[in-house]
Amino acid sequence: CNDCFLSFCSLRIKVLMETKLWLECDAFCKEKILHRVLRNVNSQLLVVRPDLNMAAFEDVTDQEMKSGNGMHFNIHYYKTTTPSAGMPVAFSVQVEDKTYYMCCEKEGGKMIVRFREGEVPKEIPGESNVIFFKKTFTSCSSRAFKFEYSLEQGMFLAFEEEGSLRKLILKKLSREDEVDETTKISF
Repeated sequence: CNDCFLSFCSLRIKVLMETKLWLECDAFCKEKILHRVLRNVNSQLLVVRPDLNMAAFEDVTDQEMKSGNGMHFNIHYYKTTTPSAGMPVAFSVQVEDKTYYMCCEKEGGKMIVRFREGEVPKEIPGESNVIFFKKTFTSCSSRAFKFEYSLEQGMFLAFEEEGSLRKLILKKLSREDEVDETTKISF
């Protein structure tokens, strides 16, 4: 955790070879927050509806977008000691006067995406159900990304059509380099 001066980043001091001290970061260190709307391949916006316990990509009017209720995400970026895994991020969103954070939970043997009331935790251990690794969707696309769940390799945020809805889900990809348009998310 070079240059990490944030108090919530726990540090351990390891004594090596009698006199050398090394610092090892036990937690993700918060680096910055970006405010964005998230779009799928169909240019629909991700909208969180806590009253219905779901998030889905929807066609949104300009008027609805101005209100921004459940659409304007905070993307919390963290420093990492393993950059090859991708940039660790967590998501939160404001709905009316409450803040919700995205997490993944196992329900009925299946991993599902949930939005829980509260702030993104300030201390995030090495493993957390709120962390996703941001990766470029393809090498030629600088504004499109896919987000891999940190606790289960190969599981990505995606959408699944359910009737007229395009619900936010976790989807297993057989290969990391697989191009699956349902996992493509743009800022």
